[in-house]
Amino acid sequence: MAVKEFSAPQEGAAERKPRLLDQVRNAARLRHLSRKTENTYVAYIRRYILFHNKRHPREMGADEIRAFLTHMAVVGGVSASTQNVAFNALLFLYREVLKIDLPHIEDVVRARRPSRLPEVFTKAEARAIIDQLSGTHRLIVSLLYGAGLRLNEVLRLRVKDLDFEKGSITVRAGKGGKDRVTLMSESLREMLKNHLEKVKLLHREDLARGLGEAPMDFALSRKYPGAAREWPWQYVFPSAKISSSWDDGSTRRHHATETPIQKAVRAAMQRAGVHKHGNCHTFRHIFATHLLENQYDIRTVQELLGHKDVRTTQIYTHVLKNKNFVQSPLDAAGNTTADAEGRTFTYDDENKQKEVRDQYNTVIGQYRYDASGRMVAEYSTIVEPTATAKISYLTTDYLGSPRINTDSNGNVTTRQDLH
Repeated sequence: MAVKEFSAPQEGAAERKPRLLDQVRNAARLRHLSRKTENTYVAYIRRYILFHNKRHPREMGADEIRAFLTHMAVVGGVSASTQNVAFNALLFLYREVLKIDLPHIEDVVRARRPSRLPEVFTKAEARAIIDQLSGTHRLIVSLLYGAGLRLNEVLRLRVKDLDFEKGSITVRAGKGGKDRVTLMSESLREMLKNHLEKVKLLHREDLARGLGEAPMDFALSRKYPGAAREWPWQYVFPSAKISSSWDDGSTRRHHATETPIQKAVRAAMQRAGVHKHGNCHTFRHIFATHLLENQYDIRTVQELLGHKDVRTTQIYTHVLKNKNFVQSPLDAAGNTTADAEGRTFTYDDENKQKEVRDQYNTVIGQYRYDASGRMVAEYSTIVEPTATAKISYLTTDYLGSPRINTDSNGNVTTRQDLH
C-alpha cells in the first residue's frame, strides 16, 4: 500500500508559533470536534479575553473565569445552558490548549439547567404547518417530522445515504460524531426521487463548467480521489450558490444553509395559526412523541433518534401523560361529575342524566325526558362496542335501571321506558 507523502515544513516555520485562537482551532480539529463546536469555543474564548482587557489567559485563573460567567448571567441575562457552554470553552482552553490545571476550577459554580418539557405540535398542527410550505422547504421539514432528523443532519445528507429499496436513511457523523439509521417515510419516496432528478441536472451543469466537487470531510478526498465529483457523494440539498471553501479556498457547491428554512417554518406557523414556541427542531420532538403515542417501544424510538441514554428519550413520555381524566373542581361544583375512568356525566336541574362524554371529551350518550320525567329520546354512539365499561353505563340510567338492551357486539336490540 502506497504511503501518502506530505511536504516538509518550510524553514523557520517551527519558530512561528500560531496565535492563541489558531491553537484553539488546531486542538479542536485534533479531537475531531464539530465545526460548530469549534466556532462556538473560539467565540467565547475571544469574549473572555476582551472582557479582561486583552489579558493573556495564562495570567488569569478561576477568579477571572468566575467574574466572566457572573457577568454573562447578571448583565447578559443568558440562559443556564449558554453559561455552561462558555464554561466548557474556557475549560477546553486551559486544559487542552494551554495545558494548565487551574486550582479551584471545580469551585466555579456551574449553572443548573432547569427541567423543561419540549414544545410539541399536535398531528393536525404539524400537517397544517407543512401544508403552508412548498418545494424544497416542504420536503426538508417533512424529513424532520418523518424521520426524526435534526436540521443540520438533513442538510448534510448525501445521495448515497438514501436507500430507497430498504426505506432507510443513514445519518453520518451526527451529534457526538455517531452514525445511525432511521426510517424513510413511504409518502416521501416519490418526492425525494423527483427532487434528486433536479439535483442531478444541477450537478451535470456544474461538471460541464469544470466544477461539481462536493466538500469531503477529513482526508476522504485523498482516500477516494475523484469521489468528490461523483454523483453518490453530492449533497441531497445543495446550496443555490457556488462558494469558496473556508479551509483551502477551492470553489465548491456546499449544502444549503439553515437560516432560510428556519425563517420559512416561522412564517408557515403564523399562516397556519399555530401560536406555539416552535421551530424546526420541534418536528424532531413530535416524531418521537407521535411514535410513542402509536405504542412503539421506547428503545426503538431511542435508536431512531440516536440518543445515547434512554433517559433522554424518556422526556417524551412526560409529554404524553394525559391529564384530561382529572376534573377541575370548578366543573365538579356544578351539575357535572366524572368517574375514575375519565367519563364525564352531565345532569339537569332535577338530577337526571343528560349527557355522557368519554375521556377524550367525545359525546357518547345523550338523554331527554318529557314533563312527567319519562325518557322520550336517547342517542348513543358506542366508540368501542366490545368495551364492557362503555356498554354498561350506556345501558343504565342514573339510578342503574336498564334502558337499552344490547347484544354481545354492543348493538342495540330493544329499548324500554322507565317509570
